[in-house]
Amino acid sequence: MLAWVFYAIPHAKGVDVEVKPPVARKIPHNLTRHNDTRIDNYHWLRDDERADPRVLDYLQQENNYTDQVLSPLDSLQETLYQEMIARLRQDDSSVPYLKNGYWYQTRYQQGLEYAMVERYADGQPEQRQLLLDGNERAQGQAYYEQGQIAVSPDQQTLAFAEDFVSRRQYQIRFKSLSVANPSDTNEPAGNVYDEVLENTSGNLVWANDSQTLFYVKQDEDTLLPYQVYRHTLGTPQEQDVLVYEEADSSFYTSIYKSRSNDYIMIGVWSTVTSEVSLLEANDPAAPARVFLPRQRGHEYDVEHYQGQFYVRSNKDGVNFGLYQANDGEQTQWQPLVAARQDVLLEGFTLFRDWLVLEERSEGLTHLRQIHRQHGGEHQIRFDDPAYVTWLGVNAEADSPWLRYGYSSMTRPATIYEVNMDTQERRELKQEYVGEQFDAERYRSDRVWVTARDGAKVPVSLVYRADMFDAKAGNPLMVYAYGSYGASMDPDFSSARLSLLDRGFVYAIAHVRGGEELGRDWYEQGRLLSKQNTFNDFIDVTQALLSQGYGDKERVFASGGSAGGLLVASVVNMAPDLFNGVIADVPFVDVVTTMLDESIPLTTGEFDEWGNPADPEYYHYIKSYSPYDQVQAQSYPHMLVTTGLYDSQVQYWEPAKWVAKLREMKTDHNLLLLHCDMDTGHGGKSGRFESYRDLAREYAFLLALADAASNTQVAGFREAVGVVN
Repeated sequence: MLAWVFYAIPHAKGVDVEVKPPVARKIPHNLTRHNDTRIDNYHWLRDDERADPRVLDYLQQENNYTDQVLSPLDSLQETLYQEMIARLRQDDSSVPYLKNGYWYQTRYQQGLEYAMVERYADGQPEQRQLLLDGNERAQGQAYYEQGQIAVSPDQQTLAFAEDFVSRRQYQIRFKSLSVANPSDTNEPAGNVYDEVLENTSGNLVWANDSQTLFYVKQDEDTLLPYQVYRHTLGTPQEQDVLVYEEADSSFYTSIYKSRSNDYIMIGVWSTVTSEVSLLEANDPAAPARVFLPRQRGHEYDVEHYQGQFYVRSNKDGVNFGLYQANDGEQTQWQPLVAARQDVLLEGFTLFRDWLVLEERSEGLTHLRQIHRQHGGEHQIRFDDPAYVTWLGVNAEADSPWLRYGYSSMTRPATIYEVNMDTQERRELKQEYVGEQFDAERYRSDRVWVTARDGAKVPVSLVYRADMFDAKAGNPLMVYAYGSYGASMDPDFSSARLSLLDRGFVYAIAHVRGGEELGRDWYEQGRLLSKQNTFNDFIDVTQALLSQGYGDKERVFASGGSAGGLLVASVVNMAPDLFNGVIADVPFVDVVTTMLDESIPLTTGEFDEWGNPADPEYYHYIKSYSPYDQVQAQSYPHMLVTTGLYDSQVQYWEPAKWVAKLREMKTDHNLLLLHCDMDTGHGGKSGRFESYRDLAREYAFLLALADAASNTQVAGFREAVGVVN
């Protein structure tokens, strides 16, 4: 067992006290598979009930240790927190959108954590109706998340999903929207009904009779969404009717309503395969029918509008094409947009006169509109070297106005709408980031790094131009995700300004495993090609240093969840490359988790990581699994976070990883674990409180980089032995 490492932390009265890091007990637990035995000394930290006093006490010791070590940075943390929330408009509101004769808007009140959802009839903005007040719903709760909400077609009932535990286990409730006097703006909508639908994914859709709600139910243990139920308003959940059940535990189930409002679509999908079934929205008691039976490797999704089905499918190419159809018979599908090798079709939206495509090429997103009659095209173009654009809420198919968003690493998120007939464009709202923000002070670069196998990896960077010094070197933060085909787009972060304004260069490495360069980019970073993700991150970091983007003594890595797996693997492989690492809710015990089908998400991810029941995948996953590859070597300073109720990466993974690192590592660098005892994967709820966690992480980075006020970091740096 590793000897105690002591840190002299300045006491409030000027007397230094020695702070000991917790040392977890070692209780060997043998895990044998494929004639290979792994000894897990910290298996005992797993407690599915989150109630074992030994475990809770150990986690609290870790929290106390982290708090004590970081206590000299309290002033800096508070400064950062106040900076971050000062960039939020206290009484902010969203841009209203029109749907079925009502304008909908979310609004925040001064100093309150949660949004209020309101609506008003078209042409009557002075007669607002409060649909849901998140502050009222969250009162007395340690955690609150408002999920999906939907108003019934007759406008009389609100269905809404809520999570009070932070495990994405939603309750669905109903609220009457009837008021005695619609002209009385002070009269609240009706009461919340007593009926509650338990153990749902939060996914819900109304049938057209306004009395029937379809929702997705989860497995109580694995939390896998796999059943669709039909609920009749005013009846107990026990009487709900099962209309679909997915038997394959590698598939997830979701529901949505078609653009035409004629169908409720049941979508089931895995990493490489999908299938859609149809329910008649006007006949909710009718059975579901399969649109096109699943075939492994075929991914498709379906829309319906003006009597026609529209299918986005990879049947003719991995980057998807778009087809018009009368039914699921593929031989009759009419191609509208061919699958292309260099352009990924990410999505589409149907209007009466226009088809709008969301596309991606060379790592950047694009919006293209095509007239459905004469085929004329327009593409919305942008000037920033790295940016992201997306479609906003476009609920009215008859409208000629297309609403979309735009952001870059130097430009706050801005909502626009363009008249697709005339190309008139107007700005609706730009994200508020404080009165002092000046976009011209910041610079964004886009570079391409050649990885060790010749692949060209795009990298998006941002920094303050007047603080950039290629010769002396800036502190450099490299962030990546690199899994599930999720693209990490170069968008704006108001909180990130607190790093940039202190000299940091911030880089997003678009490594393989994402889908920035199309489906093949994802394929090159999953299963038996996962090592490419880690190599890309290392190669990008080294290239950025050689190009003058950072000081090699002050380079940091950050990633969360699967991105936490990335940085945790990289510090095993290249521990000397980084001075510090932030690993948020990191997925680090990959072999053990993927062998345990009782853990949420495991079965649905065999096509992402591989199934270690197969010896080939077992040994490959073990070769990079961070927990299995901890070695007796030096590691950088690390701050690791988790949430006790995390349903996606169970808290015991980072807890075990930290315990094993303490046992094995040969350095005296900081190793800190913070476990939020009230929350899960996403951290704290609420508009402001979530920034507390980010302020802690930024203070940690700034102190290590010596990039903050000397009075705010000197005591910390001296205490932990990182004085220049």
